[in-house]
Amino acid sequence: MEIVTTVLAVAGMGYFLAAIVAARVFIAHRRAAISAFAPGVSILKSLKGLDPGMLDAFRSHCQQRYAGEYELLFGVSSLEDAAATAVEELKLEFSDLAIRLIECPERLGTNGKVSTLTQLATYARYDYLLINDSDITVSPRYLERVMAGFADAKVGMVTALYRGQAHGTMPSRLEALGIATDFQAGVLLSKMLEGGLHYGLGSTLAVRREALDKIGGLVALVDHLADDYELGARIDRAGYRVALSAEVVETAIPAYGWSGFVDHQLRWARTVRDARPGGYAGLLFTHGLAWALLNVLASGMSPLSLWLLGMSFFLRLALAMTVGAEVLGDHQVLPGLWLLPLRDVVAMGVWIAGFAGNTIVWRGQRFVLKGGKLHKPGE
Repeated sequence: MEIVTTVLAVAGMGYFLAAIVAARVFIAHRRAAISAFAPGVSILKSLKGLDPGMLDAFRSHCQQRYAGEYELLFGVSSLEDAAATAVEELKLEFSDLAIRLIECPERLGTNGKVSTLTQLATYARYDYLLINDSDITVSPRYLERVMAGFADAKVGMVTALYRGQAHGTMPSRLEALGIATDFQAGVLLSKMLEGGLHYGLGSTLAVRREALDKIGGLVALVDHLADDYELGARIDRAGYRVALSAEVVETAIPAYGWSGFVDHQLRWARTVRDARPGGYAGLLFTHGLAWALLNVLASGMSPLSLWLLGMSFFLRLALAMTVGAEVLGDHQVLPGLWLLPLRDVVAMGVWIAGFAGNTIVWRGQRFVLKGGKLHKPGE
C-alpha cells in the first residue's frame, strides 16, 4: 500500500505541474478577440422554474456591446411555468430588444432541455445560434468575444470556460472550488495535450447553423445527458474546429444540502465515465493531494511521505491560484484554499463511487445512463 500511494502521489504531482503549464500556455495565448466579424446571433435558453438570480443573469445578456444584431429566445414547456413571468418582466425592461417567450410543449426525448432547444431553434432568425444555461451571467462584451471566433471559417463551435458562484452552504462552496481549481484545469490540460478542444462546455455553445445541420441538428441529441459534450464532439468529427473563447462566464451553484451535492457530483462523474471511459480511468492520477494524504497514513508518517505531502500541497495551491484566480478571475478561490484537502478527498470518493453504477438523478428524476443516452429504470 505504501509503494502504491507513493507512486500515485508522485504521479499526482506530475499532473499538477502539467496542468499549471497548460494554464500558463492558455494565459500566454489568450486574447480578448476583437474583430469586425459580428454576425446576427440567436441566443436560445431553455427554462424550467425560477431560480434566485435568474433575472439578473438574463439582464446581463441584454446589456451587450455588440455591433451586430441579436435576439433572445426563451423556451418553456408550459406558459404556466414561473420562469415565464421573469421573461415577461425582462421584455418590459428591455423593450427595444428582440426578446421572445415561446411555448415548446413537445417532449421529443428524455432530455427535456434539448427537446425545448430543438423547438426553439426553428424560430431562430439568424445563422448563428448560441445556447447557454438559464443561470449563466456574462460580461457586456460576451457576444463580441465569443462571436469573433467565427471569423475563422473552419470554426464550427465556440465555447467558454466558467466559474461557479457559491451560495451559502459548504457543499455549494466545495462544488464552486472544484470547478475553479480542478475541472477547468482538466479542460485546459486536455486542450494542450490534444491540440485543441474536441467537445463543448454547457456554459456557452455557440454554433454555425450549417455545422449544426451537418450533424443532424439538435434533435439528434434529445436522448443524451451530456448534450454539451456530444454537440461539440459531433461538430469536431464533422470536420469543424471547436474554439475556446477568451471570455469567462459565471454560473450559479445552488445552496445544496449534502444529498443534492452528492447526486450532482455523481451525475457529473458518471456522465464523464460514460462519454470518455479512458479519460475517466485516467483521473486516477489527478487526485495527487488525496494520494499524498493516504501515503502519510500508509507509511506511518515517514519523512518521505511528509515531504511528498508538502510538495503536493504546494503544487495544488499553485494550480488553484493559477487556474482559479488568474485564468477564471474567481475571487472565491483565495479565501477557500483551506478547503482544498477536504474538497479533494471528497472528489476522490465521488470518483470511486462513479464506477459503482449507471444510475443518475437529474432534476429530481432517476435515469439509467447507457451509451450517453438516458433511459428510465427498467427499460
